[in-house]
Amino acid sequence: MAYFWYKAFHLIGIVVWFAGLFYLVRLFVYHAEAYEKPEPAQSILKQQYELMEKRLYNIITTPGMIVTVSMAVGLISTEPEVLKSGWLHIKFLFVGLLLIYHFWCGRIIKQLEKGENSWSGQKFRALNEAPTILLLVIVLLAVFKNSLPLDITTWLIVGLVILMAVSIQLYAKKRRQNEEKLNFNN
Repeated sequence: MAYFWYKAFHLIGIVVWFAGLFYLVRLFVYHAEAYEKPEPAQSILKQQYELMEKRLYNIITTPGMIVTVSMAVGLISTEPEVLKSGWLHIKFLFVGLLLIYHFWCGRIIKQLEKGENSWSGQKFRALNEAPTILLLVIVLLAVFKNSLPLDITTWLIVGLVILMAVSIQLYAKKRRQNEEKLNFNN
């Protein structure tokens, strides 16, 4: 019965953690774009985004990560033989990358607060896609385990990355066109 409790809360933790990561980097986008606004809007927006980023990271995202990892340890404790599985070692690698991403976001929060981060909104939009790729790989490994079709999975991930890159570029182009239109009308 413990296995099911660990698994249920592991899944809940994953949902909370990823929701936080997805929204956090979206806040970074808005925070970076706040620097383009005139005063007093710039200061007001920066202050609000700093507050939102800290609360999201400390109250939602990090606890979601802690629940996810601690419940994973619980799951493994109920079935320690799973540690011999190759798919789990690969999953650990991607979860490790996700943990690095999580703590890097914490560092970005501090940099944005100090005004030391020079990333544009567009770069943050690209960064916002990283957890999507990690989520995809981690879930596929958990579902398929050792029978994951690597050829299809590789092409799926490559296609997704290309689609994301094209989408970001198209969105940037549309924003530039809208700004040019707005400036032309003024």
